Amino acid sequence: MAKKIVGYIKLQVPAGKANPSPPIGPALGQRGLNIMEFCKAFNAQTQSYEVGTPLPVVITAYGDRTFSFIIKLPPVSFFLKQAANVKKGSATTGRGATVGKVTMAQASEIAEKKMKDLNAIDVDGATMMVLGSARSMGLEVV
Repeated sequence: MAKKIVGYIKLQVPAGKANPSPPIGPALGQRGLNIMEFCKAFNAQTQSYEVGTPLPVVITAYGDRTFSFIIKLPPVSFFLKQAANVKKGSATTGRGATVGKVTMAQASEIAEKKMKDLNAIDVDGATMMVLGSARSMGLEVV
């Protein structure tokens, strides 16, 4: 018989840096899940990523206080910042001040990586979503 799902918890955790402090501890604790078990399993699964890479994770909590989790790819903004080689996006978006440049080839490469996480029909639609994110971060598209 299948386990009863109590709920889902969505977090963004740096790769290899899961620890019981907030936001992980309180989010798992209120569902009665074992916090250290999650931290050890998450850190073990994210060893292949660069330490500190932000990874969205969806934790499924079951009625018997067990859990399973799915690790997704880093956000589009992370890939755009890497491609443009900048630390953070512009504070004044849309006022003429750009912080970096991204090429169409880089945008389509990011779209191909993130295709399974985006709700686009094809790669062209996903590329347009990535370009929109780039513009809102203050990156110039060339």
